[in-house]
Amino acid sequence: MPQRSVVAAGASLLVASLALSGCGTRGGSGSTSSGGGGKVAKIGVIAPLSGDLSALGKGIQHSVELAVKQANDSNAIPGWKLQVEPVDDEAKADVGKNAATKLAADDQVVGVVGNLNSSVSQQTQPVFAAANITQVSPANTNPTLTRGADLKARPYKTYFRTCTNDIVQGGFAAKFLLDNHITKVATIHDKKTYGQGLVNYFTDAFKKGGGTIVAAETINPDESNYAPVVSKVAPSKPQAVFYGGEYPQAGPLSKQMKAGGLAVPLMGGDGIFDPKYIELAGGASANGDLATSVGAPTDSTEAGKTFLAAYDKEKYAEPSAAYGGYSYDAANAIIDALKISLKGATDAKSARQATVDAMSKVSFTGVTGTVKFDEFGDTLAKVITGYKVDSGKWVAVKTETLS
Repeated sequence: MPQRSVVAAGASLLVASLALSGCGTRGGSGSTSSGGGGKVAKIGVIAPLSGDLSALGKGIQHSVELAVKQANDSNAIPGWKLQVEPVDDEAKADVGKNAATKLAADDQVVGVVGNLNSSVSQQTQPVFAAANITQVSPANTNPTLTRGADLKARPYKTYFRTCTNDIVQGGFAAKFLLDNHITKVATIHDKKTYGQGLVNYFTDAFKKGGGTIVAAETINPDESNYAPVVSKVAPSKPQAVFYGGEYPQAGPLSKQMKAGGLAVPLMGGDGIFDPKYIELAGGASANGDLATSVGAPTDSTEAGKTFLAAYDKEKYAEPSAAYGGYSYDAANAIIDALKISLKGATDAKSARQATVDAMSKVSFTGVTGTVKFDEFGDTLAKVITGYKVDSGKWVAVKTETLS
């Protein structure tokens, strides 16, 4: 899930391009910027704005605020002013459901960017679907959210995502290790939807590629002492440990692995790809640890550099983090749909269904590549990057576009 300054020269290019593709307004906590008309439509943000994952959640919020600010400034939707309505889900399913209910009850909310956690989205999806509110996640990777338990039927036509899923991510991670001659791996996950799903897809791909899973363990995400699980895994002599979960647990796990004599790389998915992971893992002792994350490094493309420059110019208190580009593209996808659905609409609520319908026509070049959705609501852009901790920093090793 869950980084990533550049010169401000690209800011003007960004504004020009957004005038063509459709974009957004700033508005934390309901504030707005210049532009627009008298009618108001809100784009909600539902993410962890407090707690361990708040840095990621705030990056999502501010990236949406940037898109909305730019849309208002360019009068992207004549006669309408967009506002951002952020709510905190605390990365908890029950809190997320209540937050979604709050947004759905606001007649001016016509679209939502979020959630960060797949387990939270499982609870918010039906709430937004019942209200015909478009939901676009910049970070959910569990495949069942778009394809159902059997991976064949779309559960909610209101749900979309700009990041690719764990089938792609798990397969990439497996190949990444095998290509580096790591054939014996132990897996550990936190029993949550994201972590368990990622480990399952990794395991399938790793075995198919000729690798061996020498141990498979779980942890309680509320625990902080991982010595027992390290002692279970160590005798199997893995060449690496693949972890399914997020950095608040992964960092200490890596640190305790090394301290307990299990001096092998810990690898995880986008949930650990954050500078905070390295800090929690003990800094230098994290060197050699690995992660995969959706998309190419934001600062590796011109569109990404332009986004980061515009983001920096706004002087937000928190960085855009891992999902900034995906959140920005998610907001602009909704705004693109609103250009159609709000045209002639008397109020935001009456445009909800039309917004859902218009999402199938969205297609533009965003920060993360082509922003377009398939029949399941999944992104057509399937780009994954492998990273390695080197000298206390995440360094991109390999980026691939997968089918």
